[in-house]
Amino acid sequence: MNADPAVIEEIRALSRAMVRAWGFMGGEFAGTDLSPSAVHALIEIEKGGVTARELGVRLHLEKSSVSRMLRKLVSCGDVKEMAAETDGRVKLLSLTAAGKARVAAIHAFARQQVENALGRLGEGEDRTVLAGLRFYSKAQGALANGEGAGRSPEIVPGYHPGLIARVTEMHVRYYGREHGLGQRFEALVAGGLAEFCIRLDRPNNAIWTLRQDGEIVGSLAIDGEDLPGNIAHLRWFIVADGARGGGAGKRLLDAALAFADGWGFAETHLSTFSGLNAARHLYESRGFELTQEQAGAQWGKELLEQRFVRRLP
Repeated sequence: MNADPAVIEEIRALSRAMVRAWGFMGGEFAGTDLSPSAVHALIEIEKGGVTARELGVRLHLEKSSVSRMLRKLVSCGDVKEMAAETDGRVKLLSLTAAGKARVAAIHAFARQQVENALGRLGEGEDRTVLAGLRFYSKAQGALANGEGAGRSPEIVPGYHPGLIARVTEMHVRYYGREHGLGQRFEALVAGGLAEFCIRLDRPNNAIWTLRQDGEIVGSLAIDGEDLPGNIAHLRWFIVADGARGGGAGKRLLDAALAFADGWGFAETHLSTFSGLNAARHLYESRGFELTQEQAGAQWGKELLEQRFVRRLP
């Protein structure tokens, strides 16, 4: 498509106006005394499972710039570093309690800022704005990744509309096709996930989804309540067919385990069944051990059910 030069110039002018309105030119940004890059860094770290190197890639910043920024965020008590289990030289970043409070305030400020602007629009114009931003963001993402290249899935924390249906669908499609699980399995996944989502307002519960071009392509949750004795339950871990093979599952799992370790759960448990060899390899690479194995039919079919346990490092 050959864009109209007049359209190009107007988009440039509008982009400059938005940048100024959002505070990128100095002064307070997102209601904080932080730089725009630091605010964006905190939001990326909130998603979990991110290292300093990955942060630089996501924010398009040089290594030295990321190092300086992280030193400030650590020194002011918003961010902490933890050695990864698989390589002690790699530091996983996570938010402290103060950092979580600051990010919550950033989100509240930004939501109010958007709400105030959309409130000045006419009926249905908010959807027009959203559609335009989606198209433009998708085009910019393709440009940044090379012409025609797809963007890697993004980890998004928390509940979003459609999550229960989509995560259930991914489970049913995969396990129905590969292992013959059907109606009972679907009902258990949907019912359990719906009940859990009602409890997401409690801070020891969390869920993450992988998003690619606006679609959920993976999920994982930590349920901090349904097992007794300070034990976290890892649940609903799945990555859709087209998103496998690029390390997305590892990033999801690392985000969840960083959350569990941050809460100080003594153990993290997960239930699965024999034959899922790739998943088992990933679990064991992150410190899980097979502790129980027995025949059972809780998912609607006779399977060799397994329990894996990971203890707090």
